[in-house]
Amino acid sequence: MRAGVIAVQGDVAEHVAAVEQAGERLGQDVDVVEIRDAGVVPDCDVLLMPGGESTTISRTLQREGIAPEIEAHADADKPIFATCAGLIVCSRDPQDDRVQELGLLDVAVERNAFGRQKHSFEAAIDVTGLDEPFPAVFIRAPAIDDVGEDVEVLATVQGRPVAVRQGAIVGTAFHPELTDDARLHDLALFEPLAAADA
Repeated sequence: MRAGVIAVQGDVAEHVAAVEQAGERLGQDVDVVEIRDAGVVPDCDVLLMPGGESTTISRTLQREGIAPEIEAHADADKPIFATCAGLIVCSRDPQDDRVQELGLLDVAVERNAFGRQKHSFEAAIDVTGLDEPFPAVFIRAPAIDDVGEDVEVLATVQGRPVAVRQGAIVGTAFHPELTDDARLHDLALFEPLAAADA
């Protein structure tokens, strides 16, 4: 499996390590590539969209010609895992005119919904598809305000959706790559491929 990590900003190394860990746990070889230029996404089986600063990420994706390749990847029903700012960029409505959204997830997102950096927190949350609570790390985290009818809510915090799935795309408001728990990378990336091969 070839996993591409959009590497224009954010927790790139942490996502690389997490997807490698998930593959190792499942006994599957994973070739992970960091994507900074156009022409790489089409060769990837799965994509990861890390956090960072959503305005910068979205503008860079457009400028470098990576955005249409991500859209084609989604149109082909290939898995995408978008976290924090990645979720914002993938949304249909980031509620910020500075963000050039991809519109891949039918959700509206409120940036910094749980407060600024000093309000960062961790919480053990129940996630649909996982047997045990997940240790979620929230850093300047967004929350999902509105969910389309084709979107499944996988987890909530304080009554607000923080993890969703639509087709082969999973988005989280938190940072799973900052933990030693790779179960969400498995859920978002490996399980859809296994189901497609079944």
